[in-house]
Amino acid sequence: MKRVKHEKTVYDVFQERGFIEKVTDEEKVPEILKGRVTCYIGFDPTASSFHVGNLVPIMALAHMQRHGHRPIALVGGGTGLVGDPSGKDEMRQILTYEEINRNAEMQKKQFARFLDFSEDRALLLNNADWLTKLNYIDFLRDIGVHFSVNRMLAAESVRIRLESGLSFIEFNYQLLQAYDFWYQFKHYDCLIQMGGNDQWGNIVAGIDLIRRLEGKQAYGITFPLIMTADGRKMGKTEKGAVWLDPQRTSPYEYYQFWINTDDRDVKRFLALFTFLRMEEIQEKYGKLEGADLRKAKEALAYEATKIVHGKEEAEKARDASRNIFGWGALEMSPLRMKGEGRRLVDDGAIPTTYVPVEKSKDEIPAFKLFFETTSLCASGSEARRLIEQGGAYIDDKKVERFDELIKLTDNMKLRVGKKKFKRIKILDKK
Repeated sequence: MKRVKHEKTVYDVFQERGFIEKVTDEEKVPEILKGRVTCYIGFDPTASSFHVGNLVPIMALAHMQRHGHRPIALVGGGTGLVGDPSGKDEMRQILTYEEINRNAEMQKKQFARFLDFSEDRALLLNNADWLTKLNYIDFLRDIGVHFSVNRMLAAESVRIRLESGLSFIEFNYQLLQAYDFWYQFKHYDCLIQMGGNDQWGNIVAGIDLIRRLEGKQAYGITFPLIMTADGRKMGKTEKGAVWLDPQRTSPYEYYQFWINTDDRDVKRFLALFTFLRMEEIQEKYGKLEGADLRKAKEALAYEATKIVHGKEEAEKARDASRNIFGWGALEMSPLRMKGEGRRLVDDGAIPTTYVPVEKSKDEIPAFKLFFETTSLCASGSEARRLIEQGGAYIDDKKVERFDELIKLTDNMKLRVGKKKFKRIKILDKK
């Protein structure tokens, strides 16, 4: 294998940044990663966009490439038609071929934010290209014969589902994923499969199939399930998933997700979800406490947003956040310098409700403003409770009564607690 010159191997990087949960061979894997290898991670296209919960494996592929290895991003156009039972307590919804293909195309665009696919530096494959062409009888004779049902039943992902019910189509998933690993080993010299820790059984099955069919050794690495300090699954919020697609989660909302990180998670998330050097994370942000942690949170939010949405959108989101919340000294951004040096915040970055000028002439009860006009609250009763408990603000002034009549003004700012807000813009047709 060709030697790759780096002070640290990618295995060292994975260890210090918190990526590794399990390794199939703790002596051999670090050794082979000193040379150039091909690795892969599979992603089933069950949605038209990745979300924050998908970032650990995607970032892992990016680190592999940055250290001279060749990553394969495998879109599960074939396995997605079956559905992975791992980590699920009920059967996944079966999608149509059209839905799978549409989702796969959308995900391909998002991979390009993290990986360079030019000059064979990374590969983007779709397992539908080989799985949908399999002959069932031949597959059973050539592949199925190597799988023990007893061993498959012992796998945690299967055992958990046996209590609630496991369909035969899902039971086949492990064979298909193992076949994926063998196929890429055979045709692309892929030596390592990586994935979440719930994929351990599937990865080991692929390694075993390669050994049986080829008489050679392959390897696996799994990542931990990332939980926030308050016990929630990473990427889940009250509103649902935080998407990488700007049409589903705007760059500003994406930025706000990261800047609202729990104090206890900031250093860990800087290591996992940014490309900042660990030395910088340790020295510049690792020792910050209290109010100073805002600097680390802003670095996390900016860097994470820049990776997914680009530098300009990250700066817009940071400018809007600083303008509204007043966090930190405002550094000058060349993208928004004007006049006497005052930076203008991009209107499109701030969550805004647009109101026709004719509707702005009437006074509105405060609770309706927070519910019907801006949707900051899910219902009128929730808006009333919010105001009665002192959590509603208009232009930073607390709303005292839920039935208080409010006159809408241009650029009026509504706030719920410390983090949720909307701006009112009056639209004049003239």
